[in-house]
Amino acid sequence: MKELDPIILLAVFQEMLGVWLWLLLLLALGGIAAFVLLLVRERRIASGRLVKSELAGVLGGALSLVVMAKVSSSGFTDAGGPADWFLIALVFGVGLVGTTLLVYAAAGWAEVCRSRCA
Repeated sequence: MKELDPIILLAVFQEMLGVWLWLLLLLALGGIAAFVLLLVRERRIASGRLVKSELAGVLGGALSLVVMAKVSSSGFTDAGGPADWFLIALVFGVGLVGTTLLVYAAAGWAEVCRSRCA
């Protein structure tokens, strides 16, 4: 493979994840939108909520590695070169950041709902 073609990558991810690919993409887009809207609404980042979200993010990163191992035909013992380890670190990082954003946004909007309903 001499070129990086986004359509090929999409086909590979579709083959590996099936319908989960589209659900994960919708979840990611919804989480990003909820996070941005919460930041616009609050005009700050709540440090306590961020720390709790980061702790949950570590679990999300680990879960993303488990999902990667399940959907691929190779495991962590098959990682040989630096590119393999870079990909493993990248998957963990994306899972960590994604989970952190989702948990932060969910906790923030739950707080907004609690204050309005009370």
